[in-house]
Parts: sequence; C-alpha cells; structure tokens
Amino acid sequence: MRPPHVWTWCFSPKSVIARHFSSPPVTAPHHSIYVSESTDPYFNLVFEDWLFRHKSPEQPLLLLYRDSPCVVIGRNQNPWKEVNLRASRQTGIPFIRRHSGGGTVYHDLGNTNFSIHLPRSSFDRHATAQVMLKAVRSMGVDANVNDRNDICVGKEKVSGSAYKIVKDRAYHHGTMLISTRLDTLGELLRSNKDTMETRGVASVRSPVCNLQQYHARVNHDTFVKAVVEAFREEYGVDEEVHIVRDDNGSKDIEYIRHGMNELRTWDWAFGQTPEFTYKIQENFAWGQLSAELRSKHGIILACAFTYPNDINSGLRARLDNLAHILEGQRYGSVDESCLELGGNGPAVDVWQWIRTMMDN
Repeated sequence: MRPPHVWTWCFSPKSVIARHFSSPPVTAPHHSIYVSESTDPYFNLVFEDWLFRHKSPEQPLLLLYRDSPCVVIGRNQNPWKEVNLRASRQTGIPFIRRHSGGGTVYHDLGNTNFSIHLPRSSFDRHATAQVMLKAVRSMGVDANVNDRNDICVGKEKVSGSAYKIVKDRAYHHGTMLISTRLDTLGELLRSNKDTMETRGVASVRSPVCNLQQYHARVNHDTFVKAVVEAFREEYGVDEEVHIVRDDNGSKDIEYIRHGMNELRTWDWAFGQTPEFTYKIQENFAWGQLSAELRSKHGIILACAFTYPNDINSGLRARLDNLAHILEGQRYGSVDESCLELGGNGPAVDVWQWIRTMMDN
C-alpha cells in the first residue's frame, strides 16, 4: 500500500512559490516550521509537546495550527473556576488541560494558534511577542503589545500568550482571534464562581476582538503566511514548511498516542486541579445554611455546614453525616449511592443544592 501523501508548502519572503507533494513515512521532529492540517485539539496539543521534548534544543521552531471548538485551561488552573462546565456539556465543546501555564482560552476554526520554540539561553518573551506583532502589522492591522505581552488592537486583545521552560528549551505559544465566535467564547468562559478561592492560577479577564473587525481580508492562510515570513526573518530560517496531518501515522507515535489518551482522562482533566475552597449559602424553609467545600486534586477534602442554632436535631445529624460521607468523593462526580439520604426531605434538598452548585 502506498503511504499517504503529505502536502508541503514552500514560501518565499514575499509570496507562496509552490505547493507540492511529499510522502515522509511519519512526521519527524527535525524541521523548523510546521503547519498542522489537523483540527483535533488533543492531537495538536500533544504534538506541540512532542516537538518541544524531541526537537533539538539548539534550533528555533515554529508550529501553527487550528482546533475544532474547545476550551483550553492552563496546567495549574481550576476548571470549576475557569469554565462554564454546564455550557460545555450542553454544547458538546470539551475543555482540555494543557501542559503549559497561563490562563484559559477558547479555540475554534476562527482562531489560529502559534508556538515558537527556542533555546532557553536565547529565549525572550518580549522578542517573540514582537515577531507576532510584526506578522499582524504586515497584514495591515494597527496592533500593539501590552505589558503582559498580549497582542492588542487598541485596548482589546486579539491574542493571549503562555510560556513553558524546561531544562535547555522554552516556548511562547498563544492564540490569534481572527474570526472566532466571541459569543460562544464568552458563554464558555463565564463561570461566576466569585466565592471560590483557588491556589491555582486565575485567568486575567480582558475585552477581546477579532482581527477581521479591523481588516476583513485577514484569514487563517494570510496569518500563517505572515507569521512564517516574520519567523524566517527573525531567526534566519530558510526551510520549507512541513505540513502535519494526523492520518499519516503521527497518532501511532507512542508519545502522542499516550498523550492524547491522557488528556481525556479524569485524572488529568480534573485530578490535576490545585487546592481550592468554595463557600456558598442558601435559604431553606427551615433556615439559612452555609457550606464550605475544600478540594484538592479533584477530591473533596472536607465539607462543613453552618446552620441555625435551633435546627432540628435529626436534620443536624443527617447534615453532619452528609458532610462526613462527602469527604474523599470526587468533586462534581459524587457517588450518590453512598449518601444514604432516602427519597426526600430537607437533607435531600441540601444535597441537591450542593450538587447543583458543584455542577454550575
């Protein structure tokens, strides 16, 4: 059987010269410029990490890709704080925990992601931000870089960034909003958990906009071309663009196959969550109840109720028992068969409230 074809693009400093076929057996970490044609976010995120760990650390590298709709949270973030999980389930748009730090972002086909990898000794996040700024300005958009190294048009962000440094290599990666669904972005990143205090990294909320609001002809292809040209000029790279596909054996690479499976697991998505405390309060027919839930790595460490002094002794005992049983359960995924609540009553009402608050 003939191996599948892989497209390879060749860029000149001014224009695309040619596009031709090449048929490497499997993508190798030996190139300097990669453009992924896959829109599988699990593949692209793991492929980026694979390049980071297998590419020679002395050489600069550029990766560009788009993802089907998803929310991507930082390595040290709390999904219950950052993501509207109910909206995620209702829309079928997943959230994924990446390997780098930073804040939460939304990906769809109207957003293009970039990743610049460099030797640690020469890595400068201000310089890489300038590379991206040069690319955006070359398309006729009057952009600027703010004090967080985000690309902005006026005061609105079109790009957010995150960084990772390991041993002798580092990268700067980020999003570029071109024509993304900003309404979907807003809904999925709206969690309203003001009373949830987390030891993880909190996202910095900022107003955002799309590049197409300022230049209608900007699209994924023109952005890719502009970034490739800016990267080549900055780092003296004279190499054709290597096109990546996820159907030519790349998913069969052990590191990538294992990494894609890991991203989907509860242990990675929720079990990596730093410790947090969630304080909530509700009025019931019998009085006001406050609850404090403490969780680490997705496991409930403690649940404490504060109730009226004149509460019925039977209800007090059932609530104390509920708090005790919740300890050690998965936050947001409690095994209800262990709760011993019976069919109805005030204690059941309290549990339903707790479940709803964890679920929201």
